Amino acid sequence: MLQRLLRGGPEVEAVVAVIVALDADVLVLGGLDHDLRGDGLAALEVRLARAGAPYPHRIALRPNSGVATGLDLDGNGKRGEPRDAQGYGRFAGEGALAVLSRLPLGAAVDYSGFLWADLPGNLMPPGPPEVRAAQRLSSGGHWAVPVRLPDGGTLTLLTFYTTPPVFDGAEDRNGRRNHDEAAFWLRLLAGELPFAVPAAPLAVIGQPNLDPADGEGRRGAIAALMHHPALQDPAPRGTAGRSDPGQSGDPALDTALYDGLGGLRVDMILPSADLTLTGAGVLWPPDTDPLTAALQAASRHHPIWVDIALP
Repeated sequence: MLQRLLRGGPEVEAVVAVIVALDADVLVLGGLDHDLRGDGLAALEVRLARAGAPYPHRIALRPNSGVATGLDLDGNGKRGEPRDAQGYGRFAGEGALAVLSRLPLGAAVDYSGFLWADLPGNLMPPGPPEVRAAQRLSSGGHWAVPVRLPDGGTLTLLTFYTTPPVFDGAEDRNGRRNHDEAAFWLRLLAGELPFAVPAAPLAVIGQPNLDPADGEGRRGAIAALMHHPALQDPAPRGTAGRSDPGQSGDPALDTALYDGLGGLRVDMILPSADLTLTGAGVLWPPDTDPLTAALQAASRHHPIWVDIALP
């Protein structure tokens, strides 16, 4: 990622153009490469600042992706493969999260070391004791990031990035893990975990990698999260006017387009119920929009946004 940012090119310019157009005060990005010194994220911030969109405050904690376990987690008789890491990754730090902000950020709480087997009611498949004792729940990251508001208050972002519920076998390991990665927030908000319950106002924001209506996956946890009484689903919509024959969900709610699958709603922002929302959307305009080419070059995912009225 750092090399591509320094070298530049159409993809880099597209990513910058989309972020500039989004004009968010606080931005959560997924699919980045994490490095110890933060050089990659710093290089991105330099390009954004040159384009007139500076983000002076940023947080990027080490993800579980690519972190070696020394175990055969996928049970294929081999060790040291990408699927044997704490989260899928060809190298440590692949597919990481980052938070960029125009507002100051406080010290983040990192839940990424929490063991899958310790989640109440978990769906972890049976396995050797050494796997249950080592396997973390989070495939990417689960964080609580405080955003310092102008009035002196705090808005906490509960941000996460999960494994897709596919690319496994009959044991449905990824499907089970994807479910439990969303269920983590349910247990946290219920006070059932060994962490302090985050205080409102807050927002669950990230990539659950599971459409609540279409595609594969176990939808119980994400459905419960979307309908949680402490949260609200603004149902952000795009304006592309797309159709997806054969699917159950509203195509306007989709946030990503996959070959052979069509559009899916796999990215979400769920603000707490105490917040007043003034707008929400998916940055997915019609094909005739000048920004469409940049969106297509930047990612298969389209940004979602929510505007809130500060107290």
